[in-house]
Amino acid sequence: MSSKSASSSSSAPVPGPKSSPDLNHYNPRLGITLKVGSALLFTGMVALVKILSARYPVGEIIFARSFFGILPVLAMAAWRGELPGAFHTKRPMGHISRAVVGGLAMTFWFAALARLPLPDATAISFAAPLITVVFAALILHETVRIYRWSAVVVGFIGILIILSPHLGGSVEGPETATGSAFAFTSAVFMALAMITVRRLTGTERTSTIVIWFAGVTSIMALMSAPFGWIMPDATDFAMLLCMGLLGGVGQILLTSSYRFADASTIAPFDYSTMLWTVIVGWLVFSDVPSVEVIAGALIVIGAGVFVIFRERALGLDRSKERRTVTPSKV
Repeated sequence: MSSKSASSSSSAPVPGPKSSPDLNHYNPRLGITLKVGSALLFTGMVALVKILSARYPVGEIIFARSFFGILPVLAMAAWRGELPGAFHTKRPMGHISRAVVGGLAMTFWFAALARLPLPDATAISFAAPLITVVFAALILHETVRIYRWSAVVVGFIGILIILSPHLGGSVEGPETATGSAFAFTSAVFMALAMITVRRLTGTERTSTIVIWFAGVTSIMALMSAPFGWIMPDATDFAMLLCMGLLGGVGQILLTSSYRFADASTIAPFDYSTMLWTVIVGWLVFSDVPSVEVIAGALIVIGAGVFVIFRERALGLDRSKERRTVTPSKV
């Protein structure tokens, strides 16, 4: 009897793991698929921003992006039972400062989209991860050694190559230089946003950061209404709604992608955005990227991927920041 009970007690734990397997915890293919899918949705969102920016002020577009974009995120939080706790924070000023920085990044980004071809603006925005390395050294006092500094320098050379047609006057249009300056300024604020998120992730949930950002940004954008908002017709309202929903669903896919693979596996697929923007830019806006944009983008992407893998080798993990801040969806 004792041997029977011993054998039964030894076999008791066996069914436990089989009955509740966690198969989705590590699934790189699914993670990459979700990441690429989010990049595609963000590209659709950005294309709608570019279309609408010709008819509506930036503040109105930011409001639609933030207000309608929060709806899928709230639905996801409610479905996961996180909704009441997602609003709770002991660091409201941290969220407000993150929203101010992110809101400025969005403002300059949308203003750049109104003045530049879609691939050009996207390529310039890829400077954000490189600028983040600089801010991480200056603000967070991270140790940045020669390998990452070299990648940053090479990446900025790529940015200069992308900017050269616009700043040198070889591209027609008086607003292209202004658009280029806006795109680069947006990348600077995107990098600052990543630093502010870095400071929040020690105590705050991803859902809390996203919901507070969207809510505060909506309120700030709404304050611009007295300065010339335009009542959209039914078609444009549908586009504004779709723009926000694409951003919100893209946010969910982006956040979910990091649940299934390491940041160093997922993050390089941020750059699939460039492929989608080239395709969408050509099909929708008849934009064909110049040789300088393609060459510069390849250099910047190479430098960015090197930084990602170098940070992995050093044990740095920026997965939480990437869940909430990317060049395509500030």
